[in-house]
Amino acid sequence: MIFTEGSEGSRAYVIETGRVAIWREVDGKRRTLGVVAEGSIFGEMALIDNQPRMASASALTDTTCVVIGEDVFKNKLEAADPFLVGLLRIFMRNIRSLTDKTSGQ
Repeated sequence: MIFTEGSEGSRAYVIETGRVAIWREVDGKRRTLGVVAEGSIFGEMALIDNQPRMASASALTDTTCVVIGEDVFKNKLEAADPFLVGLLRIFMRNIRSLTDKTSGQ
């Protein structure tokens, strides 16, 4: 287990090796939202919109990740084009809304 749904997000992760499942528990059953692999980033949504984790993440195989701390991530966001940061926040809001609707929440 890397992190759990509802927990505070203070890190994002880039997968160097391995695979990670992103999932939610709905009606007592685990629903996989996706699987991410080498070169992918996950856990970034909580850092972009300052909301709790919308899903859990757990390694499916032996996995090595580069951990990106909140300070580094926020500094990168602050240095980015404000228009693009605004778009990211809109995307995050839409993804959370869609995920809630498809999960029955």
